[in-house]
Amino acid sequence: MKLWTCFSPVCISLLLLAGCAAETAEETPGQAAAPEEAAARLEARIADGAETGELLLAGEDGRLYALSVRETPVTLDGSEAAGTDLRDGMRVTVCHSGSIQETYPARFGAVSALEAESGGREDRCGLYLRVLEDLWNTDSGLNDGITQMGMDLSQVTDLTQGEKAAVIWRFGENRGLAPIQGTFDELAEAGYIDREHLVWKDGVLFTLSGSAEEGFDAEKWRSGTGAYFFTNCIAKAEDSGAWDYAVGAEAVS
Repeated sequence: MKLWTCFSPVCISLLLLAGCAAETAEETPGQAAAPEEAAARLEARIADGAETGELLLAGEDGRLYALSVRETPVTLDGSEAAGTDLRDGMRVTVCHSGSIQETYPARFGAVSALEAESGGREDRCGLYLRVLEDLWNTDSGLNDGITQMGMDLSQVTDLTQGEKAAVIWRFGENRGLAPIQGTFDELAEAGYIDREHLVWKDGVLFTLSGSAEEGFDAEKWRSGTGAYFFTNCIAKAEDSGAWDYAVGAEAVS
């Protein structure tokens, strides 16, 4: 006995449609899959951490954020990429659920994707972190044994509030100290600096002022007779977006 299987025209149409749908669902090689619709999007710049995948992000809203991209889908210029393709100074968009954990730096409740751009990379945070590191290592006796560290970036004109926060946080973290933000007068008013005797017994105040393009100064101060200065510093951006700099003059008091 022969068995015959009959397909109606309707069944045949449904099978053809299913085949077409399966074909169009295939991704084009090299094309990143579209991320799930995010409840919120945050524009930021990678201030530091691209080499480790533990990003410190300077948000355009002036806030500081931390994000691990080890298991986060990443795109670079619209194409699928990896966290190792990211570089400090890149502009990014964080697609997230909309919830923010009230930590410092702030963290996202859930992240669905990180979209990065290679164009417009500018690592000014890296420049100033390098300057501070060089200043820390120069005449290191000034910062020997300190338990407090002041930071004043109020007169830096080419960093956003988020970028200033990133530089302050990362430099303090690298030293194992919680930075205290404030000018000399503010720290004296708060009781950290002894204004009468011109000394900060337990700490050092690091101050940056100016801009990369127009020149900047850097100073660390512990007392009226214990301070070191980098003055008339000149910085130049490389094609990669990183910066290099030269000190115009050094002074000590």
